[in-house]
Amino acid sequence: MASNTLGARLLRRKPVSTLIAESEGHDALPAGAPEEGGRSGIHLRRSIGLWQLSSIGIGATIGTGIFFVLSAAVPSAGPAVILSFVIAAVTAGLTALCYAEMASAIPVSGSSYSYAYATLGEGVAFAVGICLLMEYGVSASAIAVSWAEYLNKFLDLAFGAKIPEALSGAPDGTHWFNLPALILVAMVCFLLIRGVSESVKVNAAMVGIKILILLLFIGVALTGFHSGNLTPFMPLGIGGVQVAASSIFFSFIGLDAVSTAGEEVKNPRRTLPLAIIISLVVVTLLYILVALAGIGAQPWQKFDGQEAGLAQILQDITGQSWPAMVFAIGAIISIFSITLVVIYGQTRILYSMGRDGMLPKRFAQLSPRTGTPVWNTLVVGVGVGALAAFIPLEKLADITSLGTLIAFSVVSIGVIILRRTQPDLPRGFKVPGYPVVPLVSVAFCIYLITGLHADTFEAGGVALAIAVAVYFGYSIKHSKLERAEQPAVADAPADTKAG
Repeated sequence: MASNTLGARLLRRKPVSTLIAESEGHDALPAGAPEEGGRSGIHLRRSIGLWQLSSIGIGATIGTGIFFVLSAAVPSAGPAVILSFVIAAVTAGLTALCYAEMASAIPVSGSSYSYAYATLGEGVAFAVGICLLMEYGVSASAIAVSWAEYLNKFLDLAFGAKIPEALSGAPDGTHWFNLPALILVAMVCFLLIRGVSESVKVNAAMVGIKILILLLFIGVALTGFHSGNLTPFMPLGIGGVQVAASSIFFSFIGLDAVSTAGEEVKNPRRTLPLAIIISLVVVTLLYILVALAGIGAQPWQKFDGQEAGLAQILQDITGQSWPAMVFAIGAIISIFSITLVVIYGQTRILYSMGRDGMLPKRFAQLSPRTGTPVWNTLVVGVGVGALAAFIPLEKLADITSLGTLIAFSVVSIGVIILRRTQPDLPRGFKVPGYPVVPLVSVAFCIYLITGLHADTFEAGGVALAIAVAVYFGYSIKHSKLERAEQPAVADAPADTKAG
């Protein structure tokens, strides 16, 4: 039959009605119901409100990059890194509108993976899922590495001591591994295992602290602003601006993280798009202000290789240690919240893929007590901890940007496909300027992808090879659609099934 051909299996789509029914129908499952998809009457719980969800987006997006990205991006673009942030923000803004529509139409866990499964088919969905896992895992690792830098800065200012150099960095001539990064990942996983409600409350409080310390930085840094530091504005040309924009784009991962919480949000059709747009506006303003204040306060050449750079700028401007110490403490707290959100997002993508049969069903098992994927979280913790302990920071950032840009492109394309295939599907939000906005969003993403370093594509090739091996070795045979537990494209009439 045609439905059994390889092409048909790669292109089979999971109906939106099924995706939504799986999330909404869980609440009706009685205790002790027969096990299905690795669960037994246990489901993700809707406990996240608008402020908490916005905090997930703001927290993950702001902190994923701003606490350390300047030291990596400024050497590529010079003062024009401000334009790099604008380009990245415009790209993220266009995509955020597409995310808002998709999240309101398909309010489920899994983010871009679930959206791709409903619009582009199983093969693309699985590839996107692997990209997302790479994106989240590597991003969490990069953030954990940055946490170690600010922890060392605080210990130095407060006590005149530092973590032994051998235990504070990826392996090279002087470092063995990054112990603080491992400790951070372990603490985050412990909190996530305890429950989502507790985790998002802690994150919301930490986001408030994060915004306050960034406002502190902007206020103090502007007192040391020198316009001469902005000239020459574009010493490395427009190519440098593109490279920097491509590198820092991973810091907008928080917009995707919002949509991974689709099954745990109250009133998702309204809350998801609002949280995505609120996150984008707050984050863009803070990013550009921090970049402008930082570049104006310090010659761009000094950013190269600078650890805990924002805290160092405060110390240099004031000539005192206390502003830098306050900032370092705030960074330690807020980077914890970032790692929390990013690892949370990765566990929910694994959960969705396990529920669909694309990965072993154990990834979809939830704790009867907390309703969280405990085994799933432990696996993520081990993987993220290993990357954070042994891979250098600059390698991690670019790899994450590639995964983020691919996921964002898929969401934008998905909006166009879903408008055509299901125009009457209820949507809490619609992209203005359709179809121009989704198409321009894809164009911007492609532009930034071309600015990534060559070795980033090598890492992406490895990830793709892994995806192909896992899909054809396991997923294509164990997919729920393959096992006919779900209809391939649309719900079949009962008499057809009987026949």
